[in-house]
Amino acid sequence: MSVVTEGVDYMGQIMIYIGSVIAVVWGIAHLVPTKAVVTGFGSISEDNKKVITMEWIAEGLTIVFIGALAFLVTAFGSLENSITLLVLRLAAVILIVMAILTQLTGARTHIIPIKLCPVIKSIVAVLFIIGSIA
Repeated sequence: MSVVTEGVDYMGQIMIYIGSVIAVVWGIAHLVPTKAVVTGFGSISEDNKKVITMEWIAEGLTIVFIGALAFLVTAFGSLENSITLLVLRLAAVILIVMAILTQLTGARTHIIPIKLCPVIKSIVAVLFIIGSIA
């Protein structure tokens, strides 16, 4: 392996680690305000509160999982390993799908953090893609 290739791999890893940390932090930031988010819906049925709570937690955990998975496959794998590359690229795809879903639904509200969500998911996806081809 040449010095140039090693530098490119190193930069790819850095991009993936940055994306992973952003995803984990964003996922945790999703989880922390769950009660406040549910309360923000005002007077709704207990069943609706449970569904919103479940969905809010599920999305937060999913984002944390994607970030942690990308971090771990990069740390314990190699960017030359086809499985590592597959996991990173599939993580990017699901983040883009989630970003599109959020853009078409929640981001159409006036709530700023939800408007940021598709942007953050897309940035992480781009970091994963570029990092996996660098």
